[in-house]
Amino acid sequence: MSSIFGGVRQIGYVVKDIEKAMDHWVKLGVGPWFYKEDVGSTEFRYYGKDSRIPKLSIALANSGDLQIELIEQHDDAPSLYLDSLKKNGEGAQHVAYWTPDRFDEICKHLLAQGYVEGHSGRMGANRGPYAYFVHPDLPSAMFEISDSSGGKAEYFAEVKRAAENWDGKDPIRRIGAPK
Repeated sequence: MSSIFGGVRQIGYVVKDIEKAMDHWVKLGVGPWFYKEDVGSTEFRYYGKDSRIPKLSIALANSGDLQIELIEQHDDAPSLYLDSLKKNGEGAQHVAYWTPDRFDEICKHLLAQGYVEGHSGRMGANRGPYAYFVHPDLPSAMFEISDSSGGKAEYFAEVKRAAENWDGKDPIRRIGAPK
């Protein structure tokens, strides 16, 4: 628990094959996965400059109170996801803190501590923004700050509730998939 940010709410993993990664986690008893093949971001910045929006697939599931996020990028748009894959390969990339009302304050605090905003954006016009921060003296520590307003907190609560009562059935729930 951070006295400034609160508790870690999520660990994000960058992967090369999200379907394979979900299957692996399901075999470990983690699920169900809420999978969105095309996130459809509406804004994206890379190191402070407007940038091409990466084509991303994301899957979310909970293990207890902790949310696991799997991220696969399908193009070569600049992002910390690709940077992490190139530098470290697949694996845990970031820890995330969520806030409904202190996003700007927390981001300013990180910047004042020497962190740099690596990338940021918004997934949906009404969803709260998110920003990833890195520090030149501690490159292994990447933090995501996510504004949980605009329905994001309710969606995350739905993912958590599904995990609490999950019986192993319907392990991958595709969001926004064609009917």
